[in-house]
Parts: sequence; C-alpha cells; structure tokens
Amino acid sequence: MVQALRPRTRPAPRNRSEPRAIPLDETGEEGVLEDEDRNASDAARPDHAGPDHGPTPELAANGELIEPGRALALSDFTAPEIGTSERLIRFAYRLGVPASMLVSPMGKKAKLRLLATVTNPLPGNRVSGTALRAGHFLIHGAKTPIAQVDYAGAARVTPPLERVVHGFTWLADLEACAPRTQVTPLAERILGTWLNANPKPPTKPGKGPAWSVGNTGTRLIHWLIHAPLILSGEKALRTRTLRAMNETARWLDRNVSHAEDGLAEVAGWCAIVAAGLLLPDGKPRRLFGEAGLIKALGELVGEDGGVLSRSPIAQMEAIALLVRLRACYRATRRDPPKAVEAMISLLVPPLLALVHSDSALGNWQGGWAIGEDEIVELIEASGVRTRPLRDVRQWGYQRVLAGRTVLQFDAAPPPMPKHARFGCASTLAFELSHDGQRLIVNCGGAGSAGGLLPLRLEQGLRATAAHSTLTLDDANSTAVLINGAIGVGVSEVDIERRTIESGGSSATRLEASHNGYAGRYGLTHRRILILRDDGSELRGEDLLLPSTRKAKRGKVSFAIRFHLGPDVEVGLAENGQGAGLALPDGSYWQFVASGCDIALEDSLWVDGQGRPVATQQLVLQGLVSRGGGNFGWLLKKMG
Repeated sequence: MVQALRPRTRPAPRNRSEPRAIPLDETGEEGVLEDEDRNASDAARPDHAGPDHGPTPELAANGELIEPGRALALSDFTAPEIGTSERLIRFAYRLGVPASMLVSPMGKKAKLRLLATVTNPLPGNRVSGTALRAGHFLIHGAKTPIAQVDYAGAARVTPPLERVVHGFTWLADLEACAPRTQVTPLAERILGTWLNANPKPPTKPGKGPAWSVGNTGTRLIHWLIHAPLILSGEKALRTRTLRAMNETARWLDRNVSHAEDGLAEVAGWCAIVAAGLLLPDGKPRRLFGEAGLIKALGELVGEDGGVLSRSPIAQMEAIALLVRLRACYRATRRDPPKAVEAMISLLVPPLLALVHSDSALGNWQGGWAIGEDEIVELIEASGVRTRPLRDVRQWGYQRVLAGRTVLQFDAAPPPMPKHARFGCASTLAFELSHDGQRLIVNCGGAGSAGGLLPLRLEQGLRATAAHSTLTLDDANSTAVLINGAIGVGVSEVDIERRTIESGGSSATRLEASHNGYAGRYGLTHRRILILRDDGSELRGEDLLLPSTRKAKRGKVSFAIRFHLGPDVEVGLAENGQGAGLALPDGSYWQFVASGCDIALEDSLWVDGQGRPVATQQLVLQGLVSRGGGNFGWLLKKMG
C-alpha cells in the first residue's frame, strides 16, 4: 500500500446541473464554463495547458484548491463507510454464503435479469467495427476472418487477437460503426459461437486465454455495458447470455485473487462490482467487490498516479476500466466510492506527461503512438481537466515543454517483474518532438506484436537497442525475458533536474545515471540533457564512469542510438561527424557529435494503430576504455 506524503482535501460531489470549475488560466484568473459549452477535448492537449511549470492548482465545484499531481494518501484507499449489518453481509458473502440468502426473505432467488441499461462512456473504433461487418477482426492492421477463430482457445492465436476476442472489446467497435438494429445479429452470432465453445467456466484460471482473470473481467463488463447488443434477440439466447453473465460473476468471485497481474486483478474486481450493481441480489457482491477493488487499486498504482508497470497503455486501460465502472454506478443512480473518483483524477496527469507535441503518446514500455482522438475521448470520459505532470518521479518519466518542443526522458529502472507486462530496458532513453513533428523516438510497440508487427519481434522491441540511449557490447541494460518479464540489471537511478541561466537565456538540465552495466563491465552510464527554453537546441552528453575505485582493464564496444521519427529525411555530413534532419514542415535540424563517427542504419517505429513503419537511426559507435569515456552531441534547429 502506498504511503501518505501530505494531507489532502477532497472536493464535494458536484451537481451535474451546476457549472463546472476549470483550472486556473495562465493569468491566474478563475474561469467557469457550463458543461455543454466547454470543449473538453482541450484537456488532453499539452499546448492547451500553457507553459510547463508543473502541476497547477484547480478549483473544485465547492471552491477548494486541488493540486492535480498530488501524491496518493492512505485515505484514497479506504473502503466506503458502511454499517454493521453491511459489514456482516460482506463478510458472509466472502465466506461463500449465497447472495439470495443474505438479501431475500427465506433465500428466495430473484428472477435473472438486467436491472439497468448502461450508457457506454467510451466509443469504439469505427474502422474495426466496419471490418467486423465485412467478416473479419482487424487487429493492428492484421485481418483474421471471424469464421477461422478458435473461440475455445485450444489453438493459440496472437495475444492482441486473444484480448479482443475473449475480452469482447469488439462490441464497442461494432456499436460505433452502424445503428444497433444493423449490428445486433452479428453480435449475437459471434456471442453464440463463443458460448458454444465455452459452455461453462473451468475450475481455475489459466485454462486457455478465454479464462484468464483479465480477459474474463473485461468480457463481463463489456457484456453488461453493451447488453442491448446481445440481449435483444431470441429469448433462448437472452436467457443463456444472462446465465453466462451470472456464472462468470460467480467464477470471478472465487478466482479474482489469482489474476495474472495487478491490472488483470483490477479488471476482475471492476467486473464483480458492475455485476453487483446490474444483476439481481447484487448488494453482497457489490460490497465485497468494492473492498477488493480499492485494495487492488492501491497495489496497482504508485504515489504519483502512475501504474507500476510504467506502461502508458496500461495507464489508459486502468482509466478506461474505472470510467466504465462509473457508468454502471450512474446507470443504477448510485455514486461510486470516493476512492474510484480519486483514482481517476490521479491517473490522468501522468498519462498526459507522455503526450508529444503532435498530441499522441510516446513509445514507452511496450506502448505505441496512440493518436490524439483516442486520448481525447478517454480524457473527456474521465471528466478530469488538468495539466500534464512534468516530473513524475515515482512513475519514472521526466517531461520538459520548451516552446513548441517536448522532451520525454525515462529516468527510472524498468518495472518490477511482478508488474511488467511488456517490460522494456529503456532506462535513460529519450524522445523529442517539435511543433507536431517527431525527431527522436523509440521503436515501441511490443504490446501490439501479433498484428502486422510480427510476434517474433516482440522481445527485440523491448531491448535497450530499440530505444534512443546507450548500449554496451550490444547488451541490454536490464535483462529482457520472455512473456514480457524483466530480469536483473538496472536497480538504481539517480536523477537531478534544475533550471540553468546562461547569456540571458535559460534551459532545463536533466542529469541521470544508472547501474545496469556496473556488474558486467564495471561502468556506470550517466546522461546529461540540456534543452533550451525556446526548444531550439538539445545538448547532450553520455558518460561512462568506473563503478568502483579500481577500473577494469581493456575496452568494450558501445553504441549510442538516436532512432529518427517516421517523416524525418536524413543526410550524413562528408566528415562523418554530423547529419542534417529535414522535417515535413520545412524545418531543418543539425545533429553534431564529437569523439566518434556517425553511422546511418535502418530502424522501425510503431505508429498509432500498432503498425510498423520503416525508419532510420543515427548511431555513434566505437570502443571505450573500461576506465570510462564521454561523448557529447548536439541537436539544433537551424534558421
């Protein structure tokens, strides 16, 4: 459980008919807009937030000042206050007493039905829905015919396809592409095929992808939210689907604690609570689920609101789960626990820290460059209006906004093995974008492998060489294992951030070091980045320092990689010490290095749809003494 760093106050619940307070603007004046008049999409845009001077207070509806980037406190994970009788009901349900005996006289079972219709808060992908109507699943650019999918899960398919098929996330895509009457028959046909292949739950999780806790929880919550798509047809299928919902909820009651990771457990608990809200005799399940969910959230998220897997994709999934659960509360005219609202508000600012100047995400920890539209939809649904965090120490990312330039820097060890989904050895890597154009990137996209991106590349995309940082002897700074796991390597990272003044101009200086190569090569990697406040110049230095007083003898090969954005045209200087970078907007940047030659090699970058794009990379390489060395470089906008 995270620890409290400072006391906080919580805003009072807001009446949806009242005007909503928005963050203070750059002049320090308060603004109030009616909900229907405000443009919520601006909340996801870093350029809307003003200068990047860290978290800015905002006014809640009751006038209290709230800092958007505050640390978590123990009070954020306190189960809702309930009376003695409800505590007894929750305890009895945990012991296995049937819900009907706890809420109905003489244990009479209520008729199985859905108690409310949920308004879907997150629209699906219209293109993927159209592909479904054309007869195939479209996953990261790869098409798989609906008729060829093994819904029982005996013949394993790629992980992205498994998550879509068995998590039923495709229901949202289908709903987004056409009127409900036109897509209901297809939804019922796929559902019927899936139910035939999975007639009853197994005893324990792990019996194929259909019955992992993460996929099962995601499936149940999508069944409940998109019930009109799958409960509008024949009575026999409707009865069978309701029975499957109930059996799935009971299976999660027993097995949610055996989830494959923290995010999967949160998905399971969200589904339990949603079933407690929307299925009959659900009060005991809801009480049981709320307590479990709040505890699971405390173990999923760090002190600054970043998920412990350090993945922006997992961050988005966590926000989406809680937003969907909140929609279930609203459908039943209930208020969600304060901890759920607190968590949504805390998850958003770290996510925005990884948004580039093109309003899309950076490629970190298995993620890819998810585009502005999807981010805006998620932030709008969350209802959170805040600025990006610039210094997310616990999550491990530093953000510098300088004019129209955005710098993102990974200044933390990779996630712990128990949290990693697509753990990457990316420590001290950086990405840089300017005025909507990406200059320096990481390859990214390990989490999308299995679409157009071959699954065999997944482990390579998690390697240090797939990131814009230094490698020694082509080795990873942290061991990259199979199934997304991370081994030994970087365990300590020191980071210092400060503003420096020189010649009438200012700049942000980041200095960080890690010990990932200390055990094997006796060297510590230290990286210094200095970004001018007008965003026109990034000066860097990579140093290799002996990790002990007595340096090892000999030399070791090194490579410092700068993966270039997808639209960058590059040309090497004749002397091999520099390169010119031309961007589509007509701007021109010069890259200069000292101490070693520059080579140009092929690379790839994973775009917003999870598809590979051929790119290039600049590589500084050579041999360095075990006694250490330093390599300086400069990236400057010309004209």
